[in-house]
Amino acid sequence: MPAEPQEDDRPAPALPPVVRLAAAWSAAVLLVVAVAALLVWAAVALKTATIPVIVALLGTSLLEPVMPWLVRRGMGRGAAAGLTCTVLVLAVCGVLSLLVNSLVHSAPDIAAALTEAGHRIADWLGPIGTKIQYALEQSSGSGSSMVNSLANGVLSGLGLATQLLTGAVLTLALVFFFLRDGHRTPGAVRSWLPPRTAETVIACGRQAFAAMAGFMRGTTLIALIDAVFITVGLVILGIPGAAGLGALVFMGAYIPFVGAFLSGTVAVLVALADGGLSKALWVLGVVLAVQAIEGNVLQPFIQSRTVELHPATIMIAVVAGAGVAGIMGALLAVPLCAAGLGVVSVLRTPAAAARGEGPEQGGPEQDAQP
Repeated sequence: MPAEPQEDDRPAPALPPVVRLAAAWSAAVLLVVAVAALLVWAAVALKTATIPVIVALLGTSLLEPVMPWLVRRGMGRGAAAGLTCTVLVLAVCGVLSLLVNSLVHSAPDIAAALTEAGHRIADWLGPIGTKIQYALEQSSGSGSSMVNSLANGVLSGLGLATQLLTGAVLTLALVFFFLRDGHRTPGAVRSWLPPRTAETVIACGRQAFAAMAGFMRGTTLIALIDAVFITVGLVILGIPGAAGLGALVFMGAYIPFVGAFLSGTVAVLVALADGGLSKALWVLGVVLAVQAIEGNVLQPFIQSRTVELHPATIMIAVVAGAGVAGIMGALLAVPLCAAGLGVVSVLRTPAAAARGEGPEQGGPEQDAQP
């Protein structure tokens, strides 16, 4: 009788270590991407609430140094926060009125100059120039089209105005509460979470807040300096609508690279229409000189070390933010990216995180903002 074959009890060969490692990393990356996509989707879907919160955090990061100064002079935190918000409202209204006034008075000159620049480019470049001419004519007439659209849809205009007013009021209220009660954040976190986890969360919050503060303070000062220098150069060269172009430069500075490119391009085109190629080249030289001073002198000295982002990272963040949420996404992308990298830098230094410090915060514990 033949012997029955014995069953092989040896385990099946396992996957090679390289394959197992690749699978583990792939699963981790997919999980992180899925969570990030879910968070972005939720933020965009709830943008009526998320945008005021983010803008309020940026405003709080800009104004927070005022609070200790007022408190040391005997003011309560509520009164100090209320005074700071009042000054903020007056300053914002004043700046907006100046910008709008400059743009309104300069808009006809800029629009006419863009149309004339389109004609000249069409004469020089032929069919390609004709397409550029059409784009410039469309951009120069976009303000009138917007006004006509709002006039034809009063309800739409009222709805938009109501939405903007509601968002502004919510943002101002959040800035007040963040300024008044932000110093309580570490205690609240410690009461909700275990000690080690709480210290890590507090350190991440501090570093993210420092990154946003560095971006807001540095960008605002750099935008003001750029706008002043470029406006002075345009006035010296006799460019029409210099005040409005300076206002465009100031607003465009909050969208890195893209804003400076667009505002500089408009200034060069206006100069091209007003004085020909030679004046356009002079304006281009002024814009490039100011941008060179900004990149090599202003940013290293003014911009906080917490916002040292690689230019490629900034460009990717701006493009991604614009793709997700349009102009508002492009405005908020860089400070959010800086805050995220600040959190990552804390998580990469567990010893500092366990002590409740950021990677560059070795001193006494500071009040953490929301």
